[in-house]
Amino acid sequence: MSLKKIPSLEIFKIKNFARFIAGRFFTTLAIQMQMTTIGLQIYYEYTHSAFSLGLTGLFEAIPFIAASFFSGYVSDNFNRKKIIISTVLALVLCSVLLFLVSLHKIPFLELIGYHAIFGIIICVGIIRAFFAATMNPMLSQLIDRELYTISATWNSTAFHIGSITGPILAAFLYGLNGSYHAENVYFINILLFFLGVFFFSLVAYQRPYIVQVKEGIVQSLRVGIRFVFQQKMLLSAIMLDLFAVFFGGAITILPAFVDQILHAGPQDLGLLRTAPAIGAVLMAFVLAAKPPAKNAGKLLLFAVAMFGVFTIAFGFCTHYWAAFSMLLLSGAFDNISVVIRSSIMQLATPDEMRGRVAAVNSVFIGSSNEIGGFESGFAAKIMGLVPSIIFGGGMTLIVVAAIAKLNPKLKKLDLSKIE
Repeated sequence: MSLKKIPSLEIFKIKNFARFIAGRFFTTLAIQMQMTTIGLQIYYEYTHSAFSLGLTGLFEAIPFIAASFFSGYVSDNFNRKKIIISTVLALVLCSVLLFLVSLHKIPFLELIGYHAIFGIIICVGIIRAFFAATMNPMLSQLIDRELYTISATWNSTAFHIGSITGPILAAFLYGLNGSYHAENVYFINILLFFLGVFFFSLVAYQRPYIVQVKEGIVQSLRVGIRFVFQQKMLLSAIMLDLFAVFFGGAITILPAFVDQILHAGPQDLGLLRTAPAIGAVLMAFVLAAKPPAKNAGKLLLFAVAMFGVFTIAFGFCTHYWAAFSMLLLSGAFDNISVVIRSSIMQLATPDEMRGRVAAVNSVFIGSSNEIGGFESGFAAKIMGLVPSIIFGGGMTLIVVAAIAKLNPKLKKLDLSKIE
């Protein structure tokens, strides 16, 4: 069936897909609220340091990477629906612990202060490794191959709508009435995670039987890594996203930017933090109407380059709405690369390897957000807040030029010809 004959909204008539996307939205909403509130707490209640914000990324990234060495194997060998539900329930437990810390009524937790929050962040990193390695592989089993690009677009849209709503809601509730109310945000987190579990549980999922060669976890991981490195187009797309997010990750240090450069407060952070996601959603509607296919390679390189350009422009902003506009545009172009990379991964990966390939992708992409946050915090400490952002955008442009040079065939990438 040709993609041209499938209206982009028709995919929601597939009940399993609609339920999966609903679960994706509520879980993302809860995660974004959780991580936004953690950043606000660390900065406003404990440290007032951009470097400490970067540390939150590092404390999530290291366990995320470590767990990813096992999460792909688990995703390829066990029931993916059960894995997703279990990980979301584990995130519920993390929100319960964060809620207890924020009450400031438990002597032991008060004694260790924000170190308790860092301990919980480590747990979140481990949990999200298994969640990330399972989501896209399960989605690929719910729809036909010809719908992969459209499904990647709507999956990204659900993620970004949650990313829009989560920080706004978290920042509003956190700074309500001029005081700090992290416990209220974490309580709502718990409810939203349970909504995610509800919709995931409605997905009628049965893993197709796949004949697999018996192999250990280490060998399984090697097979996944070897596959990714043999797929040059997929590897190039992953590398582009990896370094763009690593160097251009200004979101983590936004609380410091809002405070020191824009001279605004916690509630003003919410809308600014969602600007990239708003841009991503707007771009998603464009991509849903006209999925990238024939000129996907050129579009990918252009999109990542523009992400770098608007990151640099953001660094020069001293007015709130100018900063908002630059972040919105950076998010719009970033989503193009997300959709193209996800499409390549879905189209080029056999089902029996989707978990391992998703795990390898998560090591590069998922952890790059958090490690990029640490890089931003560290660079801000060394260079200063604004120079660190400009440096990150400039490095993104250098990476685009380098990958275009190393893999000239990327410019000719056509998604419709991937088998």
